[in-house]
Amino acid sequence: ILRVNCRVTSRFAHTVITSKIINRANESREATFEVELPKTAFITNFSMSIDGKVYPGIIKEKASAQREYDAAVSQGQSAGLVKITGRKLEQFHVSVSIAAASKVTFELVYEELLKRQLGLFELLIKVRPQQLVKHFQIDVHIFEPQGIRFLETDSTFMTNELTEALTKVQNETKAHILFKPTVDQQKVNPELDETLLNGDFLVRYDVKRVATAGDIQIVNGYFVHYFAPQEMPVFPKNVIFVIDRSGSMAGRKIEQTREALLKILQDLRPEDHFSCITFNNKVSEWKSVLLQATAENVASAAGFVQTIMARGGTDINHALLTAVRVLDKAERLPEQSVSMIILLTDGQPTSGESKVEVIQENIQKAVNGKYALFCLGFGFDVSYNFLEKMALSNGGIARRLYENADAALQLQGFYQEVATPILMKIEMRYPENAVEGLTKNNFKLFFEGSEIIKSGAVLMVSFLPLQHGSDLTLKEEANVKEKEQVFQNQSYIFGNFIERLWAYLTIQQLLEKSISAQEEQQKALEARALELSLQYGFVTPLTSMVVTKPTGQQQTELANKPTEAGKWVLNSPLGMCGC
Repeated sequence: ILRVNCRVTSRFAHTVITSKIINRANESREATFEVELPKTAFITNFSMSIDGKVYPGIIKEKASAQREYDAAVSQGQSAGLVKITGRKLEQFHVSVSIAAASKVTFELVYEELLKRQLGLFELLIKVRPQQLVKHFQIDVHIFEPQGIRFLETDSTFMTNELTEALTKVQNETKAHILFKPTVDQQKVNPELDETLLNGDFLVRYDVKRVATAGDIQIVNGYFVHYFAPQEMPVFPKNVIFVIDRSGSMAGRKIEQTREALLKILQDLRPEDHFSCITFNNKVSEWKSVLLQATAENVASAAGFVQTIMARGGTDINHALLTAVRVLDKAERLPEQSVSMIILLTDGQPTSGESKVEVIQENIQKAVNGKYALFCLGFGFDVSYNFLEKMALSNGGIARRLYENADAALQLQGFYQEVATPILMKIEMRYPENAVEGLTKNNFKLFFEGSEIIKSGAVLMVSFLPLQHGSDLTLKEEANVKEKEQVFQNQSYIFGNFIERLWAYLTIQQLLEKSISAQEEQQKALEARALELSLQYGFVTPLTSMVVTKPTGQQQTELANKPTEAGKWVLNSPLGMCGC
């Protein structure tokens, strides 16, 4: 048996994966449970039940869990039950020896807040049972009080026969997706016992939006405020592409970079201004000034991009300071425009200033809050910690690009996310003494197709939040009793889901803020994130789940949350094993 049950309530997804295995052999055998889950998810529970006896996972502070493990295991170091396996996924793996004719039931629970990108929310379920499963099903329930505007399912393994096992039912606010293939439908062909189920099962959707100032939802004293204004004019961009052409970029990487840049240049709007800088141990500028994205200038820049060759060292400091200087001296730019720098590099700084702390300090001082810096790290030789801290300190984000065949598409996809800024300097205000424990309140930029999510505890019967974006003020009134009635008697609700959403979002934001914080503040942020992780039972980078096994086996194992900047283990991902 292998079941995936997922309930999505107002973007917050609660997923339970259950696998039951029977040992039909005449001797003890190893039973393996292997699941790939989204990197953005937090594991909240795991248990093994062997012949009726339950072995639960217990979430503890990471350091104390490691000490406990070291004391219990002679070799003193855990291989870890969780490791990163790709750009969106991490893998949970546990195995246990079970006696002949015995049964084991594994259950893993995780939660995540779905993020809106390019106008859609995406729920990703990895399907990889590696064998035919007698009872297999994916059961997804979605409840969105705002109404479901768009819904689609997609998969990388679907055939005509498997399509017959998929049903979708949808009304104004709810959707139910059930995928329940028989053993025969799972087969590659009738003669072979090989499974077709190997790949991604995706549910994409978006919600209806009426209120300009967003939608507020309230359950049991906690609120969540979703803000994604529609049909706003797009601000012109002033963008500088800073491209690494050092020796390590040679070959496929530089080809893919050229290919992506040529397409990105074509996507610039006529009112945008832009320039291109390339660097190795020396910095080369296409032009030393920003130019408007006319057809003639775009064609000239495309010619420059075609000539990029990879050789030499990596002077990131000089390249970024040159980009800041070009933006600083730019003239006659549109009054309401957004200035940004997009850095693409695949390595460490090796030329010029090579100390990352000095580079971070230099760039933050030069940018001085005026521009947004986005850092793209190509492959695994980059110091992702360095890029992430530099981006977050300067109003941007960092992203890792994978050295796959679709690296050019990854770069284009990132650009599309930041290509259409529609609001700047957004501040969400609430009346004094109306709310507390608020998540992040100020947002430098808002891009079309994304969504701002704000959450906290409610202290008043009604409150009036305001959004300020540039020179725009929006208002929305929320009556707590009316809002709470929306969720009364809804079978899709799992507990105090908005309170858990608030805790999830708060932990994510505390951890992100700690990356660019000074040491003392970093400790305080991590302490608060740890407190919430333990209180709400989340496996985060600060906690571990201690998994105990039956007597006679390696009794204790740890499930830790890997991070993008941490140690990477890339292996060929396997999947979920069931009966």
